[in-house]
Amino acid sequence: MTTTDDLLPRLAGLSTTSLVDASPSLRVLPARLRPVVPGRHLVGRVVTARANRDLMSVIHALRDAGPGDVLVVDAGGDERAVAGELFGTEALRRGLAGIVVLGRSRDTATLAGLPLPVWSTGSAPNAYPATALPETGTTLDLDGVRVDPGEIVVGDDDGLLVGSRAELAAAVDGAEAIEAREKALQARMLEGASLFEVMNYDEHLAALRDGRPGGLAFG
Repeated sequence: MTTTDDLLPRLAGLSTTSLVDASPSLRVLPARLRPVVPGRHLVGRVVTARANRDLMSVIHALRDAGPGDVLVVDAGGDERAVAGELFGTEALRRGLAGIVVLGRSRDTATLAGLPLPVWSTGSAPNAYPATALPETGTTLDLDGVRVDPGEIVVGDDDGLLVGSRAELAAAVDGAEAIEAREKALQARMLEGASLFEVMNYDEHLAALRDGRPGGLAFG
């Protein structure tokens, strides 16, 4: 049984592809979110900010966030940035696990030098003002994908997944089994086995031609 203490470390060792294969109901965040620096893995608890084209919500949520949290921001627009080097440095100082911005970031050269995973939709040199009352700790709708405070987000170069603790705990055993099986299959292929020797393609194709459901499998 997966406990609260060991869930996040186990997720840190898993790819998003294995997790979503194990549990297709996990929500996939918009594909336009991309890492500022490829090759980093993100796992943490969600802290939300609805920026409404303003910096105040981001600042307020950052002040409330702590170790292991991931600041998830709906910028409200793509014209300007809502996160940069100072916000990133403060997030690192506070022990955050990362920042995810549905919107633009800036100071990307400095952000790239920080050991802090950051995802955004792109960059812009100019930032929004800081004049609106903050709106934090609310459910976000990121291009139709719901994100609730306190959920867990997992990210790598293939994308970002979000789910409740219970949803991810239910997926982790299956994801670990998938990764172990696929590593073993890849090892066989690197030793010379064909892809078609490690999957039931012919049987699956025959079933489809016969109007049966079939089922593509590897093993």
